[in-house]
Amino acid sequence: MRSIRPSFSTRGSRRRRRGTSSAAAAVALVSALALTATACEDGDPEAGGDASASASAVDDGNGGIRIPDHIKDKLKEHGIDVDDWKNGAWKNWNKDDWLREAQDFVNPIIEGLWDPDRMRDAEEPDQEVDENDISGDQGVTDPEPAPVEAEAVPAKYHDNAATAGKLLFDSPKGSMVCSATVVKDPANPGKSNMVWTAGHCVHAGKSGGWYRNIAFVPSYNDADMSAEELQKATKEEIAPYGVWWGDWAQTSDQWIEQGGATGGDGASYDFAVIHVTPEKGGDGKSLEETVGAALPVDFDAPAVPEIESMKAIGYPAAPPYDGQKLYECQDKPGRLSINASDPTMYRIGCTMTGGSSGGGWVAAGSDGKPALVSNTSIGPVTAGWLAGPRLGDEAKGVFDAVSGKFADQ
Repeated sequence: MRSIRPSFSTRGSRRRRRGTSSAAAAVALVSALALTATACEDGDPEAGGDASASASAVDDGNGGIRIPDHIKDKLKEHGIDVDDWKNGAWKNWNKDDWLREAQDFVNPIIEGLWDPDRMRDAEEPDQEVDENDISGDQGVTDPEPAPVEAEAVPAKYHDNAATAGKLLFDSPKGSMVCSATVVKDPANPGKSNMVWTAGHCVHAGKSGGWYRNIAFVPSYNDADMSAEELQKATKEEIAPYGVWWGDWAQTSDQWIEQGGATGGDGASYDFAVIHVTPEKGGDGKSLEETVGAALPVDFDAPAVPEIESMKAIGYPAAPPYDGQKLYECQDKPGRLSINASDPTMYRIGCTMTGGSSGGGWVAAGSDGKPALVSNTSIGPVTAGWLAGPRLGDEAKGVFDAVSGKFADQ
C-alpha cells in the first residue's frame, strides 16, 4: 500500500514500501490515512517556528549570493558561514543548523542547483505508515468515494493548465517534490508572484523547521516528454517558463504546531503561500504575466452539498506514476472529519499518489467562476482518494499577510 506525501531523490533503486495491516471496520477509514508530509526525523520536536519565513537573499548576478546583513548575522549566530552556504552548507540539518524562526529562515537563490537531473530525480520517499496517529471518525464524514482514475493533462500543459507547476525543495531526506498553483494577488492585479501549495511542502511541522532551496517550476515538462526524452532534455525544455525561487513563505500556525509526518495531524490547516522571484532575474515580468494566468482563491466556497464537482491537479510521483507528467481528477466532493475540533475537509475520489501534494483544487467559487478552493493534503495508503483543507479565515490570514508584504513592490 502507498501513502501520499512529498517525494525525495534516492538516485538509485526504489525500495518497496512496507504495507500496513487491515484495521477494524470502525476505524478503517482513518487508519488508512497517511499525511502527505515528509517524515523528517532530524531536528528538535520541541522547537517552535513562526508561520512566516523570509527568504530574502538573492543571486547577485555574478554567480554569487547577496544576503542582507541581518540574515548574515542570524546565520552567524547559528554557526553558519555565509560564504559556505552556496557551496553546500545548506545540507547541514542538525537541530542547531535547521533554522526554524521566521527571522532566521533564508532561501538564497543558488543558480543552477535545480538542474534537469535534480528536477527529474526528485522521487517519492519510502516511509512506513503510522496507523496510530488517528483514533477514529469524528465530526461529519461522508461515505468513502469510489476511486477516480487520474487522467493525463494533454500537452502542452501551458495550454491546458497554465497555473499548475512543480514545487521543488530540499529536506533532511534529500530532494523532494510537491505540486503548486499560481494564484492571483489582490495587491498586484495582473502581476502576481504568489503560489499556493501545502504547508508540509514548506515546513516540517511539529518535527522540524523550514525546508530549503524552495523553487517553483510552472508547466514542468510542458511538452509531455517521455522518460527517455527527458534524459536528454535541456533545462529550458524541462522548465520553459523558468525556475522561480521562494523569497517569502508562510503557512498556518496550526500546521507548524501540530503538523505530523503521517496520519492526519494538522491536515485541516495544511496550506501555504509562497512569494517567488525568477532565478535569473527574468525580463521584469511577474509570474502571472510570464505564464499568462492565475487563479483567484475563494475563502468562502459553497458548502459541499452545493458543489457539483472539484478538480485536483498535480504531478504524482509514486508508482504507477513517475513524477514527470501532469494529471488531474474530477469528482463530486464529500466531507471528511479527522477531529471534531478542526474544520471538516473536502474529499474526492482520485488515484494520484505522492508528488501531487500541494496541487490545487479548482471549483466554481462563490461567484460561480473557477477558483482555487483547496489543495491536496492527505490520502489513503491505497491511493483511492484525496482530501484537502477547506479554506477559511486562517487561510485568508496567511494569504493576506503574503499579499500585504509585497503590496508596495
